[in-house]
Amino acid sequence: MKIENSPSRRQVRLVWAWSTAGNVVDVGYVSYQGNQTYPNTVVYYNIPYAEPPVGDRRFRAPLPLNTTRVVEEANGQVVDATTPRTFCIQGTLGDGDAGGGGSEDCLNVDIYAPYGAAQGDNLPVFVWIHGGGYAYGNPADFPFDPWVNQSPNVVIVSIYYRLDAIGFLAHPDFANGTLGDNNGGFLDQVQALRWISQYIGAFGGNPNAVTIGGESAGASSVALHLVANEGAQLFHGAVAQSVYRHPVVPPETKLALFEYYATQAGCGSGTSAQQMACLRNASISDLARAQDTVTYNYTGPYKNFVPVLDGTVITDYPTRSVLRGEFAKVPLLVGSVSNETLASGANISSALQSYFPALTPFDLAGYEYVYPASEFSSSDEQSRVATGNPTVRCARSIWAGAFSVTNSSWTYRYNTVSLTQSLSDPLVEHAAEISMMFAGTNTSFNGTTTYVPETPADLAFASELIAYWLSFVRSADPNTYKLARSPAWPSYTLDYRARIVLERDPQNLTTVSGSYMEMEPVSETLGCAFSASQVDHEQN
Repeated sequence: MKIENSPSRRQVRLVWAWSTAGNVVDVGYVSYQGNQTYPNTVVYYNIPYAEPPVGDRRFRAPLPLNTTRVVEEANGQVVDATTPRTFCIQGTLGDGDAGGGGSEDCLNVDIYAPYGAAQGDNLPVFVWIHGGGYAYGNPADFPFDPWVNQSPNVVIVSIYYRLDAIGFLAHPDFANGTLGDNNGGFLDQVQALRWISQYIGAFGGNPNAVTIGGESAGASSVALHLVANEGAQLFHGAVAQSVYRHPVVPPETKLALFEYYATQAGCGSGTSAQQMACLRNASISDLARAQDTVTYNYTGPYKNFVPVLDGTVITDYPTRSVLRGEFAKVPLLVGSVSNETLASGANISSALQSYFPALTPFDLAGYEYVYPASEFSSSDEQSRVATGNPTVRCARSIWAGAFSVTNSSWTYRYNTVSLTQSLSDPLVEHAAEISMMFAGTNTSFNGTTTYVPETPADLAFASELIAYWLSFVRSADPNTYKLARSPAWPSYTLDYRARIVLERDPQNLTTVSGSYMEMEPVSETLGCAFSASQVDHEQN
Protein backbone atom coordinates (compact mmCIF):
# COMPACT_ATOMS: atom_id res chain seq x y z
CA MET A 1 0.00 0.00 0.00
CA LYS A 2 1.17 3.55 -0.72
CA ILE A 3 -0.08 7.05 -0.05
CA GLU A 4 -0.73 9.56 -2.84
CA ASN A 5 -0.57 13.24 -1.95
CA SER A 6 -1.83 16.28 -3.86
CA PRO A 7 -2.48 19.97 -3.06
CA SER A 8 -5.99 19.27 -1.76
CA ARG A 9 -6.67 17.77 1.64
CA ARG A 10 -9.40 15.68 0.05
CA GLN A 11 -6.97 14.28 -2.48
CA VAL A 12 -4.91 12.30 0.04
CA ARG A 13 -5.98 8.78 -0.77
CA LEU A 14 -5.02 5.19 -0.26
CA VAL A 15 -4.01 3.34 -3.40
CA TRP A 16 -3.91 -0.42 -2.96
CA ALA A 17 -1.25 -2.15 -5.02
CA TRP A 18 -2.96 -5.52 -5.25
CA SER A 19 -6.21 -6.87 -6.63
CA THR A 20 -8.93 -7.97 -4.26
CA ALA A 21 -12.42 -9.25 -4.96
CA GLY A 22 -14.02 -5.98 -3.91
CA ASN A 23 -12.39 -3.96 -6.69
CA VAL A 24 -12.86 -6.39 -9.59
CA VAL A 25 -16.14 -6.41 -11.52
CA ASP A 26 -17.29 -8.92 -14.13
CA VAL A 27 -19.64 -7.07 -16.50
CA GLY A 28 -20.51 -10.25 -18.38
CA TYR A 29 -18.11 -9.94 -21.30
CA VAL A 30 -14.93 -8.91 -19.47
CA SER A 31 -13.71 -8.10 -15.95
CA TYR A 32 -12.34 -4.73 -14.84
CA GLN A 33 -10.04 -4.00 -11.91
CA GLY A 34 -10.63 -0.60 -10.31
CA ASN A 35 -8.58 1.55 -7.98
CA GLN A 36 -9.52 1.38 -4.30
CA THR A 37 -9.09 5.06 -3.46
CA TYR A 38 -10.68 4.84 0.00
CA PRO A 39 -11.28 1.73 2.12
CA ASN A 40 -14.96 1.86 1.09
CA THR A 41 -14.64 3.24 -2.47
CA VAL A 42 -13.44 1.98 -5.86
CA VAL A 43 -12.98 3.95 -9.09
CA TYR A 44 -13.12 2.20 -12.47
CA TYR A 45 -11.56 4.54 -15.03
CA ASN A 46 -12.18 4.70 -18.78
CA ILE A 47 -14.69 1.89 -19.19
CA PRO A 48 -15.73 1.95 -22.89
CA TYR A 49 -19.43 2.30 -23.73
CA ALA A 50 -19.25 2.63 -27.54
CA GLU A 51 -16.98 1.86 -30.46
CA PRO A 52 -14.11 4.31 -31.02
CA PRO A 53 -15.41 7.15 -33.29
CA VAL A 54 -12.31 7.19 -35.49
CA GLY A 55 -11.62 6.88 -39.20
CA ASP A 56 -14.88 6.78 -41.12
CA ARG A 57 -16.77 7.03 -37.78
CA ARG A 58 -15.50 10.57 -37.22
CA PHE A 59 -18.42 13.07 -37.19
CA ARG A 60 -20.93 10.20 -36.98
CA ALA A 61 -23.27 8.92 -34.28
CA PRO A 62 -21.63 6.43 -31.92
CA LEU A 63 -21.92 2.72 -32.51
CA PRO A 64 -22.82 0.42 -29.59
CA LEU A 65 -19.82 -1.25 -28.00
CA ASN A 66 -18.61 -4.38 -29.80
CA THR A 67 -18.19 -6.59 -26.76
CA THR A 68 -16.70 -9.38 -28.85
CA ARG A 69 -13.83 -7.07 -29.78
CA VAL A 70 -13.34 -6.11 -26.12
CA VAL A 71 -13.22 -9.79 -25.13
CA GLU A 72 -10.65 -10.55 -27.80
CA GLU A 73 -8.47 -7.62 -26.79
CA ALA A 74 -8.62 -8.65 -23.12
CA ASN A 75 -7.36 -12.11 -24.08
CA GLY A 76 -8.66 -13.68 -20.89
CA GLN A 77 -7.05 -11.11 -18.60
CA VAL A 78 -8.66 -8.77 -16.10
CA VAL A 79 -8.58 -5.30 -17.69
CA ASP A 80 -6.69 -2.66 -15.71
CA ALA A 81 -9.02 0.28 -15.00
CA THR A 82 -7.05 1.73 -12.09
CA THR A 83 -5.84 4.97 -13.67
CA PRO A 84 -7.28 7.63 -16.02
CA ARG A 85 -5.88 7.15 -19.52
CA THR A 86 -7.45 9.58 -21.96
CA PHE A 87 -10.14 12.18 -22.48
CA CYS A 88 -11.85 13.67 -25.52
CA ILE A 89 -10.14 16.17 -27.82
CA GLN A 90 -10.33 19.56 -26.15
CA GLY A 91 -11.27 22.93 -27.54
CA THR A 92 -9.69 26.10 -26.26
CA LEU A 93 -10.91 27.78 -23.08
CA GLY A 94 -10.80 31.02 -25.09
CA ASP A 95 -8.19 32.58 -22.82
CA GLY A 96 -5.42 32.62 -25.43
CA ASP A 97 -4.67 28.94 -25.00
CA ALA A 98 -4.68 26.30 -27.72
CA GLY A 99 -6.84 23.19 -27.55
CA GLY A 100 -6.12 19.82 -29.09
CA GLY A 101 -5.18 17.74 -26.06
CA GLY A 102 -6.79 14.32 -25.68
CA SER A 103 -7.84 11.53 -28.02
CA GLU A 104 -10.67 10.75 -30.43
CA ASP A 105 -10.87 7.27 -28.90
CA CYS A 106 -12.54 8.57 -25.76
CA LEU A 107 -16.08 7.20 -25.49
CA ASN A 108 -15.70 5.93 -21.94
CA VAL A 109 -17.20 6.35 -18.50
CA ASP A 110 -15.59 6.54 -15.08
CA ILE A 111 -17.53 4.57 -12.46
CA TYR A 112 -17.35 5.21 -8.71
CA ALA A 113 -18.78 2.43 -6.57
CA PRO A 114 -18.70 1.22 -2.97
CA TYR A 115 -16.00 -1.36 -2.35
CA GLY A 116 -17.50 -4.80 -2.91
CA ALA A 117 -20.66 -3.53 -4.62
CA ALA A 118 -22.10 -6.31 -6.75
CA GLN A 119 -25.00 -7.45 -8.88
CA GLY A 120 -28.21 -7.38 -6.88
CA ASP A 121 -27.27 -4.51 -4.56
CA ASN A 122 -29.57 -2.24 -6.58
CA LEU A 123 -27.94 0.99 -5.45
CA PRO A 124 -29.25 4.28 -6.91
CA VAL A 125 -27.10 5.67 -9.71
CA PHE A 126 -26.00 9.26 -10.36
CA VAL A 127 -24.80 9.98 -13.91
CA TRP A 128 -22.74 13.16 -14.30
CA ILE A 129 -22.36 15.13 -17.56
CA HIS A 130 -19.51 17.60 -17.29
CA GLY A 131 -19.65 21.23 -18.38
CA GLY A 132 -17.26 23.32 -20.43
CA GLY A 133 -19.41 24.98 -23.06
CA TYR A 134 -19.53 21.71 -25.04
CA ALA A 135 -15.93 22.61 -25.98
CA TYR A 136 -13.71 21.29 -23.20
CA GLY A 137 -13.73 19.29 -19.99
CA ASN A 138 -12.14 16.15 -18.56
CA PRO A 139 -14.32 14.06 -16.21
CA ALA A 140 -11.27 12.85 -14.30
CA ASP A 141 -10.81 16.43 -13.06
CA PHE A 142 -14.12 16.19 -11.15
CA PRO A 143 -13.55 13.37 -8.63
CA PHE A 144 -16.56 11.62 -7.16
CA ASP A 145 -14.80 9.14 -4.89
CA PRO A 146 -15.12 11.57 -1.92
CA TRP A 147 -18.89 11.49 -2.57
CA VAL A 148 -19.04 7.69 -2.42
CA ASN A 149 -16.69 7.70 0.58
CA GLN A 150 -19.16 9.98 2.36
CA SER A 151 -22.22 8.03 1.21
CA PRO A 152 -21.24 4.46 0.24
CA ASN A 153 -24.75 3.57 -0.91
CA VAL A 154 -24.72 5.00 -4.45
CA VAL A 155 -22.95 4.34 -7.74
CA ILE A 156 -21.75 7.39 -9.70
CA VAL A 157 -20.92 7.42 -13.41
CA SER A 158 -19.15 10.27 -15.21
CA ILE A 159 -19.49 10.45 -19.02
CA TYR A 160 -16.84 11.33 -21.60
CA TYR A 161 -18.39 12.69 -24.80
CA ARG A 162 -17.01 14.29 -27.97
CA LEU A 163 -16.54 18.03 -27.77
CA ASP A 164 -16.36 21.20 -29.86
CA ALA A 165 -16.37 20.72 -33.65
CA ILE A 166 -15.53 17.02 -33.36
CA GLY A 167 -18.67 16.44 -31.31
CA PHE A 168 -21.02 19.10 -32.62
CA LEU A 169 -20.20 19.87 -36.24
CA ALA A 170 -23.56 20.53 -37.93
CA HIS A 171 -24.69 20.55 -41.56
CA PRO A 172 -28.11 20.23 -43.20
CA ASP A 173 -26.74 17.46 -45.39
CA PHE A 174 -26.28 15.29 -42.29
CA ALA A 175 -30.06 14.84 -42.09
CA ASN A 176 -30.10 11.31 -43.52
CA GLY A 177 -26.91 10.18 -41.79
CA THR A 178 -25.00 9.47 -45.00
CA LEU A 179 -22.33 12.17 -44.75
CA GLY A 180 -22.37 12.51 -40.98
CA ASP A 181 -24.64 12.99 -37.99
CA ASN A 182 -25.69 16.13 -36.21
CA ASN A 183 -25.32 16.18 -32.41
CA GLY A 184 -22.67 13.47 -32.27
CA GLY A 185 -21.53 14.53 -28.79
CA PHE A 186 -25.10 14.48 -27.47
CA LEU A 187 -25.72 11.07 -29.05
CA ASP A 188 -22.58 9.90 -27.23
CA GLN A 189 -24.33 10.75 -23.98
CA VAL A 190 -27.44 8.85 -25.05
CA GLN A 191 -25.35 5.80 -25.92
CA ALA A 192 -23.59 6.03 -22.55
CA LEU A 193 -26.98 6.03 -20.81
CA ARG A 194 -27.97 2.94 -22.79
CA TRP A 195 -24.76 1.15 -21.78
CA ILE A 196 -25.37 2.16 -18.16
CA SER A 197 -28.91 0.80 -18.34
CA GLN A 198 -27.58 -2.54 -19.56
CA TYR A 199 -24.43 -2.98 -17.46
CA ILE A 200 -24.46 -0.80 -14.34
CA GLY A 201 -25.99 -3.66 -12.36
CA ALA A 202 -22.61 -5.40 -12.39
CA PHE A 203 -21.18 -2.49 -10.38
CA GLY A 204 -24.03 -2.69 -7.85
CA GLY A 205 -26.21 -0.05 -9.52
CA ASN A 206 -29.93 -0.11 -10.17
CA PRO A 207 -30.71 0.75 -13.83
CA ASN A 208 -34.23 1.66 -12.76
CA ALA A 209 -33.02 4.33 -10.32
CA VAL A 210 -30.80 6.55 -12.46
CA THR A 211 -30.56 10.31 -11.91
CA ILE A 212 -28.76 12.42 -14.52
CA GLY A 213 -27.00 15.62 -13.55
CA GLY A 214 -24.61 18.25 -14.82
CA GLU A 215 -23.47 21.85 -14.66
CA SER A 216 -23.44 24.54 -17.38
CA ALA A 217 -23.17 22.64 -20.69
CA GLY A 218 -23.72 19.51 -18.64
CA ALA A 219 -26.95 21.02 -17.29
CA SER A 220 -27.87 22.08 -20.84
CA SER A 221 -27.38 18.43 -21.79
CA VAL A 222 -29.65 17.38 -18.92
CA ALA A 223 -32.30 19.81 -20.16
CA LEU A 224 -32.06 18.36 -23.65
CA HIS A 225 -32.33 14.79 -22.36
CA LEU A 226 -35.50 15.82 -20.57
CA VAL A 227 -37.17 16.80 -23.86
CA ALA A 228 -35.34 14.63 -26.43
CA ASN A 229 -36.66 11.61 -28.31
CA GLU A 230 -34.44 8.86 -26.88
CA GLY A 231 -36.68 5.82 -27.07
CA ALA A 232 -36.91 3.95 -23.78
CA GLN A 233 -36.67 6.10 -20.66
CA LEU A 234 -33.06 6.02 -19.54
CA PHE A 235 -33.26 8.01 -16.28
CA HIS A 236 -35.64 8.72 -13.42
CA GLY A 237 -34.54 12.05 -11.95
CA ALA A 238 -32.55 15.11 -13.01
CA VAL A 239 -30.18 17.68 -11.49
CA ALA A 240 -29.44 20.82 -13.52
CA GLN A 241 -26.85 23.27 -12.19
CA SER A 242 -26.71 26.63 -14.03
CA VAL A 243 -28.29 25.56 -17.33
CA TYR A 244 -26.43 26.98 -20.34
CA ARG A 245 -29.46 28.30 -22.27
CA HIS A 246 -27.83 28.63 -25.70
CA PRO A 247 -29.79 28.93 -28.96
CA VAL A 248 -30.71 25.47 -30.27
CA VAL A 249 -31.10 26.14 -33.98
CA PRO A 250 -31.53 24.07 -37.17
CA PRO A 251 -28.34 22.89 -38.94
CA GLU A 252 -29.07 25.31 -41.80
CA THR A 253 -28.35 28.14 -39.40
CA LYS A 254 -24.88 26.69 -38.79
CA LEU A 255 -23.89 26.42 -42.47
CA ALA A 256 -21.66 29.51 -42.46
CA LEU A 257 -19.90 28.19 -39.35
CA PHE A 258 -19.37 24.84 -41.07
CA GLU A 259 -17.86 26.49 -44.14
CA TYR A 260 -15.52 28.64 -42.07
CA TYR A 261 -14.36 25.67 -40.02
CA ALA A 262 -13.86 23.44 -43.08
CA THR A 263 -11.84 26.16 -44.78
CA GLN A 264 -9.59 26.60 -41.75
CA ALA A 265 -9.01 22.82 -41.72
CA GLY A 266 -7.99 22.89 -45.40
CA CYS A 267 -11.27 21.36 -46.59
CA GLY A 268 -13.16 24.38 -47.87
CA SER A 269 -13.64 23.39 -51.51
CA GLY A 270 -15.89 20.92 -53.30
CA THR A 271 -19.26 19.42 -52.45
CA SER A 272 -20.30 18.70 -48.90
CA ALA A 273 -19.43 15.03 -49.52
CA GLN A 274 -15.93 16.02 -50.65
CA GLN A 275 -15.53 18.36 -47.70
CA MET A 276 -16.51 15.61 -45.25
CA ALA A 277 -14.12 13.13 -46.87
CA CYS A 278 -11.38 15.72 -46.49
CA LEU A 279 -12.27 16.39 -42.84
CA ARG A 280 -12.19 12.66 -42.06
CA ASN A 281 -8.72 12.41 -43.57
CA ALA A 282 -7.41 15.53 -41.85
CA SER A 283 -5.03 15.25 -38.93
CA ILE A 284 -6.38 15.89 -35.49
CA SER A 285 -3.91 18.78 -35.24
CA ASP A 286 -5.52 20.46 -38.25
CA LEU A 287 -9.01 19.94 -36.80
CA ALA A 288 -7.96 21.29 -33.41
CA ARG A 289 -6.34 24.37 -34.93
CA ALA A 290 -9.45 24.95 -37.04
CA GLN A 291 -11.81 24.85 -34.06
CA ASP A 292 -9.50 27.17 -32.11
CA THR A 293 -9.52 29.59 -35.04
CA VAL A 294 -13.32 29.58 -34.95
CA THR A 295 -13.23 30.55 -31.27
CA TYR A 296 -10.82 33.41 -31.76
CA ASN A 297 -11.62 34.72 -35.25
CA TYR A 298 -15.08 33.74 -36.48
CA THR A 299 -17.32 36.83 -36.40
CA GLY A 300 -20.62 35.45 -37.67
CA PRO A 301 -23.64 34.65 -35.51
CA TYR A 302 -24.21 31.24 -33.88
CA LYS A 303 -20.47 30.79 -33.51
CA ASN A 304 -20.39 27.91 -31.02
CA PHE A 305 -20.37 24.19 -31.73
CA VAL A 306 -23.35 23.13 -29.61
CA PRO A 307 -26.41 20.88 -30.02
CA VAL A 308 -28.84 21.73 -32.84
CA LEU A 309 -32.41 20.94 -33.82
CA ASP A 310 -31.72 17.78 -35.77
CA GLY A 311 -35.43 17.05 -36.30
CA THR A 312 -35.10 13.52 -34.97
CA VAL A 313 -33.76 13.48 -31.42
CA ILE A 314 -34.02 17.20 -30.67
CA THR A 315 -37.13 18.54 -32.40
CA ASP A 316 -37.95 21.86 -30.75
CA TYR A 317 -36.55 24.58 -28.52
CA PRO A 318 -36.28 23.04 -25.02
CA THR A 319 -38.20 25.86 -23.35
CA ARG A 320 -41.05 25.56 -25.83
CA SER A 321 -41.25 21.82 -25.18
CA VAL A 322 -41.34 22.44 -21.43
CA LEU A 323 -44.05 25.07 -21.72
CA ARG A 324 -46.17 22.56 -23.67
CA GLY A 325 -45.64 19.93 -20.97
CA GLU A 326 -43.63 17.73 -23.34
CA PHE A 327 -40.85 16.52 -21.07
CA ALA A 328 -39.84 13.48 -19.04
CA LYS A 329 -42.02 13.39 -15.95
CA VAL A 330 -39.30 13.01 -13.32
CA PRO A 331 -38.31 14.87 -10.13
CA LEU A 332 -36.07 17.89 -10.81
CA LEU A 333 -33.47 19.76 -8.76
CA VAL A 334 -32.40 22.96 -10.56
CA GLY A 335 -30.61 26.16 -9.62
CA SER A 336 -27.98 28.74 -10.38
CA VAL A 337 -25.41 30.91 -8.63
CA SER A 338 -26.00 34.41 -7.38
CA ASN A 339 -24.25 36.67 -9.88
CA GLU A 340 -23.70 34.57 -12.99
CA THR A 341 -24.28 35.55 -16.59
CA LEU A 342 -23.09 33.98 -19.83
CA ALA A 343 -23.40 37.07 -22.04
CA SER A 344 -21.15 40.10 -22.23
CA GLY A 345 -21.07 43.27 -24.29
CA ALA A 346 -20.84 47.05 -24.23
CA ASN A 347 -24.42 47.21 -22.96
CA ILE A 348 -27.39 44.97 -22.26
CA SER A 349 -28.71 45.07 -25.82
CA SER A 350 -25.37 44.29 -27.47
CA ALA A 351 -24.68 41.45 -25.05
CA LEU A 352 -28.08 39.86 -25.63
CA GLN A 353 -27.93 40.41 -29.40
CA SER A 354 -24.59 38.62 -29.58
CA TYR A 355 -25.86 35.72 -27.45
CA PHE A 356 -29.31 35.49 -29.06
CA PRO A 357 -28.81 36.63 -32.69
CA ALA A 358 -32.52 36.34 -33.58
CA LEU A 359 -33.65 38.96 -31.05
CA THR A 360 -35.24 41.98 -32.75
CA PRO A 361 -34.90 45.66 -31.74
CA PHE A 362 -38.40 45.38 -30.29
CA ASP A 363 -37.34 42.38 -28.18
CA LEU A 364 -34.26 44.20 -26.92
CA ALA A 365 -36.32 47.24 -25.97
CA GLY A 366 -38.47 44.85 -23.94
CA TYR A 367 -35.46 43.70 -21.91
CA GLU A 368 -34.55 47.31 -21.17
CA TYR A 369 -38.12 47.87 -19.97
CA VAL A 370 -38.29 44.72 -17.82
CA TYR A 371 -34.94 45.51 -16.13
CA PRO A 372 -34.99 49.31 -15.49
CA ALA A 373 -31.89 50.89 -13.99
CA SER A 374 -33.98 52.25 -11.11
CA GLU A 375 -34.38 48.74 -9.67
CA PHE A 376 -30.65 48.08 -9.30
CA SER A 377 -27.87 49.41 -7.13
CA SER A 378 -25.43 49.67 -10.04
CA SER A 379 -25.24 49.35 -13.81
CA ASP A 380 -23.15 46.20 -13.35
CA GLU A 381 -25.87 44.55 -11.29
CA GLN A 382 -28.50 45.61 -13.82
CA SER A 383 -26.47 44.13 -16.68
CA ARG A 384 -25.74 40.90 -14.84
CA VAL A 385 -29.40 40.29 -14.02
CA ALA A 386 -30.77 41.39 -17.41
CA THR A 387 -28.31 39.15 -19.29
CA GLY A 388 -27.91 36.45 -16.64
CA ASN A 389 -31.60 35.65 -16.34
CA PRO A 390 -32.22 34.68 -19.98
CA THR A 391 -28.83 33.05 -20.57
CA VAL A 392 -28.64 30.86 -17.47
CA ARG A 393 -30.67 31.72 -14.36
CA CYS A 394 -34.22 31.45 -15.71
CA ALA A 395 -34.08 27.69 -16.07
CA ARG A 396 -34.58 27.72 -12.31
CA SER A 397 -37.98 29.40 -12.54
CA ILE A 398 -39.24 28.17 -15.92
CA TRP A 399 -38.30 24.52 -15.58
CA ALA A 400 -39.00 24.09 -11.88
CA GLY A 401 -42.43 25.67 -12.31
CA ALA A 402 -43.37 23.32 -15.13
CA PHE A 403 -41.98 20.22 -13.43
CA SER A 404 -43.73 21.03 -10.16
CA VAL A 405 -47.07 20.49 -11.90
CA THR A 406 -46.40 16.81 -12.61
CA ASN A 407 -43.59 15.94 -10.19
CA SER A 408 -41.71 17.49 -7.30
CA SER A 409 -39.04 20.11 -7.96
CA TRP A 410 -36.51 21.95 -5.80
CA THR A 411 -34.53 25.09 -6.58
CA TYR A 412 -31.49 26.76 -5.09
CA ARG A 413 -29.32 29.87 -5.23
CA TYR A 414 -25.66 29.09 -4.65
CA ASN A 415 -24.06 31.97 -2.76
CA THR A 416 -20.42 31.17 -1.94
CA VAL A 417 -17.51 32.38 -4.06
CA SER A 418 -15.38 29.83 -5.84
CA LEU A 419 -12.32 28.47 -4.06
CA THR A 420 -10.35 29.32 -7.19
CA GLN A 421 -11.62 32.89 -7.54
CA SER A 422 -9.49 36.00 -7.28
CA LEU A 423 -9.89 37.81 -3.97
CA SER A 424 -10.55 40.98 -5.95
CA ASP A 425 -13.83 39.50 -7.26
CA PRO A 426 -16.43 39.30 -4.47
CA LEU A 427 -19.21 38.10 -6.79
CA VAL A 428 -20.44 34.53 -6.99
CA GLU A 429 -19.57 33.72 -10.59
CA HIS A 430 -20.62 30.96 -12.98
CA ALA A 431 -19.40 27.50 -11.85
CA ALA A 432 -18.56 28.74 -8.34
CA GLU A 433 -19.96 25.55 -6.80
CA ILE A 434 -17.80 23.23 -8.89
CA SER A 435 -14.58 23.83 -6.97
CA MET A 436 -16.42 23.29 -3.69
CA MET A 437 -18.13 20.09 -4.80
CA PHE A 438 -15.05 18.57 -6.44
CA ALA A 439 -12.09 18.79 -4.08
CA GLY A 440 -11.06 22.33 -5.02
CA THR A 441 -10.63 21.59 -8.73
CA ASN A 442 -9.35 24.52 -10.79
CA THR A 443 -9.85 23.64 -14.47
CA SER A 444 -7.04 24.58 -16.82
CA PHE A 445 -6.39 24.05 -20.53
CA ASN A 446 -6.24 20.77 -22.43
CA GLY A 447 -7.92 18.60 -19.82
CA THR A 448 -5.70 19.55 -16.91
CA THR A 449 -6.56 20.86 -13.47
CA THR A 450 -5.01 21.77 -10.15
CA TYR A 451 -6.56 21.35 -6.72
CA VAL A 452 -6.53 24.31 -4.37
CA PRO A 453 -6.33 23.75 -0.61
CA GLU A 454 -9.59 23.57 1.32
CA THR A 455 -10.22 24.75 4.86
CA PRO A 456 -12.17 22.72 7.42
CA ALA A 457 -15.15 25.05 6.77
CA ASP A 458 -14.88 24.33 3.05
CA LEU A 459 -14.86 20.61 3.68
CA ALA A 460 -17.86 20.88 6.01
CA PHE A 461 -19.81 22.88 3.42
CA ALA A 462 -18.85 20.44 0.66
CA SER A 463 -20.14 17.54 2.74
CA GLU A 464 -23.43 19.42 3.19
CA LEU A 465 -23.81 19.89 -0.59
CA ILE A 466 -22.92 16.27 -1.30
CA ALA A 467 -25.48 15.07 1.26
CA TYR A 468 -28.27 17.13 -0.33
CA TRP A 469 -27.39 15.97 -3.85
CA LEU A 470 -27.07 12.29 -2.96
CA SER A 471 -30.23 12.41 -0.87
CA PHE A 472 -32.03 13.52 -4.03
CA VAL A 473 -30.36 10.70 -5.98
CA ARG A 474 -31.35 8.13 -3.34
CA SER A 475 -34.89 9.26 -2.57
CA ALA A 476 -35.91 11.99 -5.10
CA ASP A 477 -35.90 14.42 -2.16
CA PRO A 478 -32.86 16.43 -0.95
CA ASN A 479 -34.16 16.32 2.62
CA THR A 480 -34.36 12.58 3.30
CA TYR A 481 -30.64 12.02 3.91
CA LYS A 482 -29.42 15.59 4.46
CA LEU A 483 -26.95 16.31 7.26
CA ALA A 484 -28.53 16.94 10.64
CA ARG A 485 -27.16 20.48 10.75
CA SER A 486 -28.60 21.37 7.33
CA PRO A 487 -31.92 23.23 7.07
CA ALA A 488 -34.97 21.68 5.43
CA TRP A 489 -35.10 22.39 1.70
CA PRO A 490 -38.64 23.40 0.67
CA SER A 491 -40.05 22.12 -2.58
CA TYR A 492 -40.86 24.67 -5.29
CA THR A 493 -44.39 25.20 -6.52
CA LEU A 494 -46.13 27.84 -8.61
CA ASP A 495 -48.01 28.91 -5.48
CA TYR A 496 -45.02 28.83 -3.14
CA ARG A 497 -41.79 29.73 -4.95
CA ALA A 498 -39.43 28.89 -2.11
CA ARG A 499 -35.80 27.92 -2.55
CA ILE A 500 -32.70 27.28 -0.50
CA VAL A 501 -29.66 29.55 -0.47
CA LEU A 502 -26.61 27.32 -0.29
CA GLU A 503 -23.93 29.19 1.62
CA ARG A 504 -20.86 28.29 3.63
CA ASP A 505 -21.19 29.37 7.25
CA PRO A 506 -20.07 33.04 7.33
CA GLN A 507 -18.23 32.43 10.61
CA ASN A 508 -16.35 29.52 9.02
CA LEU A 509 -17.71 27.09 11.58
CA THR A 510 -17.86 23.39 10.76
CA THR A 511 -20.73 22.38 13.04
CA VAL A 512 -23.47 24.70 11.77
CA SER A 513 -24.90 25.38 8.34
CA GLY A 514 -24.85 28.76 6.64
CA SER A 515 -27.66 27.78 4.27
CA TYR A 516 -31.15 29.23 4.61
CA MET A 517 -34.51 29.53 2.84
CA GLU A 518 -35.75 32.49 0.77
CA MET A 519 -38.60 33.22 -1.60
CA GLU A 520 -37.97 33.77 -5.28
CA PRO A 521 -38.12 37.55 -5.86
CA VAL A 522 -41.18 38.71 -7.78
CA SER A 523 -38.90 40.63 -10.15
CA GLU A 524 -37.14 37.37 -11.04
CA THR A 525 -40.42 35.54 -11.58
CA LEU A 526 -41.64 38.28 -13.91
CA GLY A 527 -38.32 38.62 -15.71
CA CYS A 528 -38.19 34.90 -16.39
CA ALA A 529 -41.81 34.87 -17.54
CA PHE A 530 -40.77 37.55 -20.05
CA SER A 531 -37.80 35.42 -21.13
CA ALA A 532 -40.09 32.42 -21.63
CA SER A 533 -42.31 34.57 -23.84
CA GLN A 534 -39.27 35.29 -26.02
CA VAL A 535 -38.51 31.63 -26.75
CA ASP A 536 -39.05 31.97 -30.51
CA HIS A 537 -36.26 34.53 -30.72
CA GLU A 538 -34.08 33.36 -27.85
CA GLN A 539 -34.30 29.94 -29.54
CA ASN A 540 -33.57 28.11 -26.32
